Amino acid sequence: MYKLVMDGRDTMNENVRQEELLMAYLSIWNNRKVSDGGGREVLPELIRRELLDENAHPRARKPVLEKFYLSIKRVMESSLSEEMKNAIVMAYITELERL
Repeated sequence: MYKLVMDGRDTMNENVRQEELLMAYLSIWNNRKVSDGGGREVLPELIRRELLDENAHPRARKPVLEKFYLSIKRVMESSLSEEMKNAIVMAYITELERL
């Protein structure tokens, strides 16, 4: 019956949030740089590549679940805030479910 009207603030906050998550992700992983300005698709793509171990030589690649475990362990051992850790873990879970 009633329609929720969005005035653009939620979208702006979501973009800022995605940028914060991307910066937090990059702070955990050494030697990871993004030349794409950090759009909405960048973090999921980086996580997908991490889970598929595309940064390693094909013969040295680990299984997806092992990479998931190692990635989550690294996130949880980082010095990020608990809120940021949870957000990054949720991003990993989302990407794992898409694979």
